[in-house]
Amino acid sequence: MYERELMKAMVRHEYGSPDVLKLEEVHKPTPKDDEVLIKIHAASANPVDWRLLKADPFLVRFFAGLLKPKHKILGADIAGRVEAVGKNVNEFQPGDEVFGDIFECGLGGFAEYVCVPEQIALVLKPVGMTFEEAAAVPLAALTALQGLRDYGKIQSGQKVLVNGASGGVGTFAVQIAKSFGAEVTGVCSTRNVDRVLALGADHAIDYTQEDFTKNGQSYDLILAAAGNRSILDYQRALRPKGRYVMVGGSMAQFVQAMFLGPWISMTGSKKMTNFTTNATKQDLAFIKDLLETGEVVPVIDRRYPLHEVGDSLRYLEEGHTQGKVVIIIDHIVAK
Repeated sequence: MYERELMKAMVRHEYGSPDVLKLEEVHKPTPKDDEVLIKIHAASANPVDWRLLKADPFLVRFFAGLLKPKHKILGADIAGRVEAVGKNVNEFQPGDEVFGDIFECGLGGFAEYVCVPEQIALVLKPVGMTFEEAAAVPLAALTALQGLRDYGKIQSGQKVLVNGASGGVGTFAVQIAKSFGAEVTGVCSTRNVDRVLALGADHAIDYTQEDFTKNGQSYDLILAAAGNRSILDYQRALRPKGRYVMVGGSMAQFVQAMFLGPWISMTGSKKMTNFTTNATKQDLAFIKDLLETGEVVPVIDRRYPLHEVGDSLRYLEEGHTQGKVVIIIDHIVAK
């Protein structure tokens, strides 16, 4: 019967290093009345995957499972083809090519199939894009968009700095900031300067050669997508009434943004904040439009097959990615 069909998935039964991930055969899901069954062709790895894998920081366990993980299959970003829909689904039909961020419904992207509610951040795949390109987009692009627009209050003509401009979120942030009409400076390593400029940045700073917090320049908005700088360094590089938004980086940087940021914001004109991405269908559709007009182009660093998800997370954790890490799902008929 249908519910006894099997599929391949990268599964973990405990917290730990990538070594706990195993390629297993599990039951292929069946869509509920409001769900869509997607045959996944590509997924992408994000920092949230290895944080959930390791339960790092420990606080992760309070919502992901105290003793063992609630969700055995990681993977928030997917792109694939709709195979079946529940009887109450109106937006999609079998054969539709889609992409989306499925974090809010329990992950599950590192598998051959996944069932997700129709109303989550899932939309039709941009015309002309491959599944791999589409899978590289959702979480990172949504984080960049919401960080710049909703928390950074970006305006045309502003001077915007993106720290970590060559990473997953950073490559999208540079392009999205340009689409809003900002003058963009990207901070990256030596090998990525040309790439960041090619993405549309007006200026690129090689952090191995220059300290952007001490070069005399100041910015209306700083988006920190990587790094381990003190929040006070960022404060110094902001113009009066400027905004700092932390979307990635070290745990120390996160703690400072969470606890010291509100105090700085209350006692001065500069605003310092961090946030959690709220993936919505509306914002993903906004990103889709930017992709289809060519204003935003995904950058793929490396591709891994499904059984090498562990290696992809090890590489991601090193913190030197040039864009996104994509997982290719080769469908193998389960015996």
